[in-house]
Amino acid sequence: MPYYIRVLGTGLTPIPLEQLRESVHPALLEIEEGAGDAWSQVVLKHESGQEIAIIERNLVSPGELGDEEIKEFLDEVAHYRPAPAVAWRQAYLPSVKVIFAFQLLDGTDVNDGWTPLHAAHRLTWKVAGGILQADREGFTNEEGYTILWQFGDTVSGTWNVSVLINRHWTSCPVFLARNKIPKTTRTVKPYSRATRRPSRSSSRSSSAN
Repeated sequence: MPYYIRVLGTGLTPIPLEQLRESVHPALLEIEEGAGDAWSQVVLKHESGQEIAIIERNLVSPGELGDEEIKEFLDEVAHYRPAPAVAWRQAYLPSVKVIFAFQLLDGTDVNDGWTPLHAAHRLTWKVAGGILQADREGFTNEEGYTILWQFGDTVSGTWNVSVLINRHWTSCPVFLARNKIPKTTRTVKPYSRATRRPSRSSSRSSSAN
């Protein structure tokens, strides 16, 4: 399956195309669908032409892909823990107005492809606001700290998380040890994801979480 990271935005201010291009320079940004600041799909690529990511803009409105994704998130998030974060996320998701989906491609791992990708992601989040989601990682709060996760058993390392205590987020780093992630934090089913545009092939794609 293609791998995505997402900005679940609460604002509908367009992401200025030229500002986005400046943020990823010297990488290139080309429109595939839409025009100017009204773009709905762009491709981020190296100067060599190798693609780093496809970025889609999907409105959350009846009949649109973004609306289908929010409905899936609402169905799936109930399987996560801890319960206070689940309740917060269930109440938050209906406020999302647009989803920016970044499909990561092979160019992320060559010639410092992560730098322009992160620059585009940061600018998008700054303009659209909201929260973040990443396949096989999880959801964040509005400060960018992970509150619901999808990590597999083999993940290790330090991760910044936040816990809801008395309606306030308390943030701290945690160490993820291989095969030591508590069972209550694991997902119990993979994302099915709403039908979207044809995806690029990539070695990042995976058939399992």
